Amino acid sequence: MALDAAEAIVTREGYPGLSTRKVAAAIRYTVGTLYLVFENLDDLTLQVNGRTLDALFDWLRARQKTGVAPEQAVLALANAYVAYAEAETPRWSMLFEYAVQENEQPEWYQHKLGRVFGLVEAALAPLSHDAAETQRTARVLWAGVHGICLLKIRQRLNLAGNQDVEAMTCMLVDNFLRGLRRNEDTRE
Repeated sequence: MALDAAEAIVTREGYPGLSTRKVAAAIRYTVGTLYLVFENLDDLTLQVNGRTLDALFDWLRARQKTGVAPEQAVLALANAYVAYAEAETPRWSMLFEYAVQENEQPEWYQHKLGRVFGLVEAALAPLSHDAAETQRTARVLWAGVHGICLLKIRQRLNLAGNQDVEAMTCMLVDNFLRGLRRNEDTRE
């Protein structure tokens, strides 16, 4: 109940509107009772973000393309990521507004985050023979896709000189993967 209430508050008011007092009031608990379930607001926020990562994973997995060229598979995931950010902006934004240091992320949270990146890594795997390199590549590429999302959500695409988010995403993925293939060819 508390997590559902917290998600509703975030959806309505954004992350800055989230408080234990509001969550407790929404479920008709006292703040003290809420603290019997969650250590503090940080714990509650992390739990909500974990649910968002699960939802993002399901969203991406439902839209991923298998049995296609890596470029098509990665582009499908990138476009799905942008669509999720648009459809679930407050929850998506809270993933980044609430900052947890990587070394402070619980193992269960890292697992959820890893599942999301795992979809991108699987799409990129045919382009590399090194799993560690594929993992790094997925994160670097996704940082670029995330930047496009952020510009779109904040209505700042004009700063990039383009209003077409799909064209920008395609250009980023295409150029990135072309460079990746060129690097792999020179290593062989």
